[in-house]
Amino acid sequence: MHWYLDVLKKYAVFQGRARRSEYWFFVLFNFIAIVLLSAVDYALGMSILAPLYVLATFLPSLAVAVRRFHDTGRSGWWVLISLVPVVGSIIFLIFMCIEGEAQANAYGANPKADVSSPVAA
Repeated sequence: MHWYLDVLKKYAVFQGRARRSEYWFFVLFNFIAIVLLSAVDYALGMSILAPLYVLATFLPSLAVAVRRFHDTGRSGWWVLISLVPVVGSIIFLIFMCIEGEAQANAYGANPKADVSSPVAA
């Protein structure tokens, strides 16, 4: 759950890098929320909660995808490839699944680096 909240805290932060787990847990919780809100909308006989939620989470979804591309060493502009029907979506999915660069790159330090290790004095 903290992955979801971390992405929301970085609402429109397009700089830096995002690990695969950060991206995919956000996608998972986002999907669950949309399904639940759609069920509530259906039960109430209206269609307002799910679309409002999708609108509210559009920017964080875009930002975490850009940061995910940064983790693989690619520009955030690669997000536009998802606009290409079928082939673009498949390529986008592949890039979201590949491991990020192990070393620091032009977009920042490796987010997977162990920050809990003691620092030598």
